[in-house]
Amino acid sequence: MKHLKKSSKKSYLLTPFLVLAFWFGSVHEVWSQNTLSKETQNFTEFKGKILDAQTNKVLVFATITIKGTNASTVSNAQGDFVLKVPNSLLKNALEVSFLGYETLTKQLDVKVSNAFNLALEPAAIALNEVDLIIPKYAKTLVEETLASKGENYFNNPTLMTAFYRETIKKRRKNVSLSEAVVSIYKSSYVSNRKDDLALYKARKSTDYAKLDTLALKLQGGPFNTLYIDVMKYPEYLFSETYMDRYKFSYGSATRVNDQLVYIVNFEPRSYLEEPLFKGQLFIDVEHKILTKAIFSLDLSNPKEAARLFVKKKPKNANVWPTKVAYRVDYREKDNKWYYGYSNLQLSFKIDWDDKLFNSVYTLNCEMAITDWENTDRDQMPKRRDLLKTSMILTDEAIGFSDPDFWGNYNIIEPEKSIENAIKKIRKQLSKAKEKGVVNP
Repeated sequence: MKHLKKSSKKSYLLTPFLVLAFWFGSVHEVWSQNTLSKETQNFTEFKGKILDAQTNKVLVFATITIKGTNASTVSNAQGDFVLKVPNSLLKNALEVSFLGYETLTKQLDVKVSNAFNLALEPAAIALNEVDLIIPKYAKTLVEETLASKGENYFNNPTLMTAFYRETIKKRRKNVSLSEAVVSIYKSSYVSNRKDDLALYKARKSTDYAKLDTLALKLQGGPFNTLYIDVMKYPEYLFSETYMDRYKFSYGSATRVNDQLVYIVNFEPRSYLEEPLFKGQLFIDVEHKILTKAIFSLDLSNPKEAARLFVKKKPKNANVWPTKVAYRVDYREKDNKWYYGYSNLQLSFKIDWDDKLFNSVYTLNCEMAITDWENTDRDQMPKRRDLLKTSMILTDEAIGFSDPDFWGNYNIIEPEKSIENAIKKIRKQLSKAKEKGVVNP
């Protein structure tokens, strides 16, 4: 993972952290740490789906929070969620928010904890609201929003607990699955200090037999998702140098947490040799708050895009990115906003000189904040205990054999394909244990 040099004028979000390494054979990983202590089960697990009340369509990346606390999770690509509620908080309610929908509050009911489905009503937008005074130019609104982060986002150091998942698929089959619970030492949004990460627990399993005799390694791990926080790291997307190279325009209006939100579209003004981004910014126009950003890399120049991502590759192959997409969602607590969830997806193909068919891979990383508390820099662990931005998750299958591996910690409910992959890993470990090959 390479950091931007101070003298560099480039502002690629992906340059400092998202780097793929194509290595032959096995590789020694940067670190290895697994804590397998058992926690006492003092929680009730709630599972369900988040749905549109009118169409019954699933709502993806909805935020589910235990009301009155900072504990939360998000729904997955099938709208499913799982939330571990401490038994001491069972009298609390769940609060569910989703862009364009009315926020829903629902009292917890342990009798239906395994089918706690929640339906949200679309938020109506009155015509007179759309006439709200906004800057004439969309670019001005973006600039004012970035300049207002000190007023609207956390201005104190915060200790966050997060769940991270990283998957690699070869076409439609999972060939590598990594998961981790990490601590994020997040500095103030007005501070120039970068955020730090420490590992609590991690597990990983990779089927190298399906990786074209290559060991695919993602350098950076959870840092890949952390640096998508546009409000904390605006220089990776909208530096002063690159701001004028984008064209901004207003889109439609919607709602989030009862606030009117405008969608601002942005795209490169014209084709440039250097890849730039295009996407949407969801901005609370009255308070100048970025609530969500969805964007992707322009791949008109595939050679330049490949240069950004590929650290090492076989001599007899060419690697081309076919999709590079990013998403970041923010949450609100006591009139202050903070980073809540991010996701990136990288699809690419490998053209082999000596093979008839190419290889197609999709790499997906996501991280969700599951709890947080205010802290101070005196509570920071020693530098040697923090993760380095060059880290690579270790190959450890330990933990997949234990369905209670995460204990009390909240996770992102796995998608069906990932869930099936975990079941297969458990079966393989069970068979290996019977033969005396492993001892999880």
